[in-house]
Amino acid sequence: MVMITQIRINSDRLHHRINTLAQIGQQPSGSICRLAFSPEDLQARATVKQWMLEAGMTVRTDPAGNLIGRYPGKSPTAPALATGSHIDTVPTGGRYDGALGVLAGIEVAHTLKDHDLQLHHPLEVIVFNDEESTMIGAQAIAGTVLLNAPDRYQSKAGESIQDCLARVGGNWDNLATAARSRADLVAFVELHVEQGAILEQNGVSIGIVQGVVGMERLKITIMGKANHAGTTPMEMRQDALVAAAELILSVQQIALKMPSQPVATVGYLNVLPNAVNIIPGQVELSVDMRDLSQNCLEEMLAQLQDKIIAIANSTHTQISITPLLSVKPTLAASEVQSTIESVCQQLELNYDYLPSRAGHDALEIGRITNMGMIFVPSKGGFSHSEAEYTSPEQCTQGANVLFQTLSALDQKYKTFLGDISKEQTKPKLN
Repeated sequence: MVMITQIRINSDRLHHRINTLAQIGQQPSGSICRLAFSPEDLQARATVKQWMLEAGMTVRTDPAGNLIGRYPGKSPTAPALATGSHIDTVPTGGRYDGALGVLAGIEVAHTLKDHDLQLHHPLEVIVFNDEESTMIGAQAIAGTVLLNAPDRYQSKAGESIQDCLARVGGNWDNLATAARSRADLVAFVELHVEQGAILEQNGVSIGIVQGVVGMERLKITIMGKANHAGTTPMEMRQDALVAAAELILSVQQIALKMPSQPVATVGYLNVLPNAVNIIPGQVELSVDMRDLSQNCLEEMLAQLQDKIIAIANSTHTQISITPLLSVKPTLAASEVQSTIESVCQQLELNYDYLPSRAGHDALEIGRITNMGMIFVPSKGGFSHSEAEYTSPEQCTQGANVLFQTLSALDQKYKTFLGDISKEQTKPKLN
């Protein structure tokens, strides 16, 4: 009898599916456009559903439009082990972002079927709905969706979320019933391409994700006074762009001085009236701050507010802040991280620990259960473009780490099975 630790996924089947899915929505440039709720998204969903069925899974669509495949376990009433990601893309997406995690999850189930095996826990592969825009799928499962704000989830094309969900088999009116808990999901592990260049530059095969960073996003408006650039003395100016320049440098310095190595970016700048011979009278800019520590984010915001007061006083401008987004970080469960590490050692793959500075479905799911993420390298750090590339060997390595991690977690959490209530099946979160 073959030991489960000796089993490897079917690499050829995985890559055939990656290449097949990449043809849906492929553009002349080589990028992929599969916007959520689009005809391409519907076609991709139908394709993925067929592969789930071939892998021995039952398939359903929940009210949030999440496509959920379930492979049976030896203890059908036990909470499920879950994996997955998304198959929607940005307008110029790549073939691996999201898709690898979904297809590797299906491959895990198919590999179990090939060997006529079942884990103790049922296995779920979740295709989260609209990850690239509203994240309504993951938020609905996590119970963080804004049920009283349907306009928040309107599609980029301006369609109502009610119509969009109906198109994919969801139902806004029943959205609250999509929520899950630790009694339903014992753990969630997401395989994803890094979307950065750290693993590649360091020659590392597997990234063990410490958590998904929180984000604070702001719009800052600076009001000065537009005036003639030639006739207004320097000491009489209220130059909004000078204030913006000081603020931009302050954002950089605040991040550089924090010990946890957060990132902070000013990526948008709008200058008015934006003429060569007029002193700028108004500037709008964005600030994006990210870190694994909520305390760090709060400290950065406090320092930024102090800087804004000082800059406004010194430049004789008025500066206002409008919050745009506030997302708390989610740490990966320590037992999931240690399990991934043990699997890497078993498979003789080198690894490193790193945070995810991009948002993922795991950010939301980690709020309700033990979460972990596995990264594989991205060539050149490119993502969301036709240049996105992770080699077949790297994809296979990631899928094998996912397979063995889920198998090992199945054994770890097996003690929670048996003739006990669902409430008792909840493993303790860190």
